[in-house]
Amino acid sequence: MSTGPGADSAPAPASTHESKTGGTFSSLKIRNYRLFATGAVISNTGTWMSRITQDWLVLSLTGSATAVGITTALQFLPMLLFGLYGGVIADRLPKRQILLVSQAMLGLCGIALAVLTLTGVVEVWHVYLIAFLLGMVTVVDNPARQSFVSEMVGPAQLRNAVSLNSANFQSARLIGPAVAGVLITTVGSGWAFLLNGLSFLAPLIGLLMMRTSELHASVRVPRAKGQLREGLRYVRGRPELIWPIVLVGFVGTFGFNFPIWLTAFADGVFDGGAGMYSFFNILMAAGSLAGALLSARRRSTRLRMLVAAGTAFGLLEIAASLSPYVWLFSLLLVPIGMLGLTTNITANTSVQMAADPEMRGRVMSLYMMVFAGGTPVGAPIVGWISDTYGARVGFASGGVISVIAALAVGFALARVGGLRLKVDLRQGRPHVRFVPRERLATAA
Repeated sequence: MSTGPGADSAPAPASTHESKTGGTFSSLKIRNYRLFATGAVISNTGTWMSRITQDWLVLSLTGSATAVGITTALQFLPMLLFGLYGGVIADRLPKRQILLVSQAMLGLCGIALAVLTLTGVVEVWHVYLIAFLLGMVTVVDNPARQSFVSEMVGPAQLRNAVSLNSANFQSARLIGPAVAGVLITTVGSGWAFLLNGLSFLAPLIGLLMMRTSELHASVRVPRAKGQLREGLRYVRGRPELIWPIVLVGFVGTFGFNFPIWLTAFADGVFDGGAGMYSFFNILMAAGSLAGALLSARRRSTRLRMLVAAGTAFGLLEIAASLSPYVWLFSLLLVPIGMLGLTTNITANTSVQMAADPEMRGRVMSLYMMVFAGGTPVGAPIVGWISDTYGARVGFASGGVISVIAALAVGFALARVGGLRLKVDLRQGRPHVRFVPRERLATAA
């Protein structure tokens, strides 16, 4: 199963209940969330197996990084086109029932691709079609799954549960690529796709075993005209929502095209194979898992952390693109994964905590639309740049855009919050920081 104005603004301080139930894994004390997380780690492992295998299958069939980018784009195109409607559905209907249907359909897509591959008739257009169908299901599955977390754990544990969801996803990312690499080189791609399809039985069983009486009451929004526009107006009028969404939109569109870059670096730059590609993904997953666990320990979500993580993420991508050695490139993938996840979790958590419950489905659908839905725009562009000018230029371009976007959002939040940049070269003091304008005036 597969996030107050100003650069320093954060959700309200943790409640007394939250402080009593703190800890990195505190959300797992809740039975319904344990079932959810257990099913998720199994299906997430299958999903990562399938992603790695799918990218390598397309590259084997076509020999083109652009084709890998097209596959990725088709999988996320429905989110760009219909993502906001998925949020409206998630706000109207029971989220657990939505997930029972959507998870079953995701499993069927995996089995269909397995049958095509195992019978030896698979062609690249089959992969394109199934990628698009997966994207259509995800339009509804994603906002329902994101907003269902609050129903399982309540507001006191929401921040921790969102971070653990990402840790769960990244734990599977450590296992899935390794298993995929073994399966591709031994028995073939079809078995990886089959295991992915069967893995969705785990979340379905977990959802069926949940105690519905222990779920927190959700705000059901009755069907009415103008709900989509209402959601957009709601986000537009709140800087603590719109600016994190803008930042993850740029980072997701241009900075997260790792299927394209890692396949190109493994196959073209460093002359490796499927094993090296899987190894690169494992390193990124290790860093991402560390970032998720560190985020789970934090009690607050500050937007300055979002800006700092986004900037550092882009700078490290530029550094990795220039790396002349495979060992150095590999080492840089770990902090890239950590900072990428920190950026995503910080934005996801701040948006969920700031959104009203009756608007959360629509807000999260907008978040996922710009984060994942931007991929159909960015992936073909980045794939073309990588094919035309080389993988290094493609990777660097994603990092440059991420840095520019993070700095621009940081200054926008500072302006909204009445802050200005202050440079202090005295020893023992922060050299660069944002401070209120009135404090600068007093100091002057």
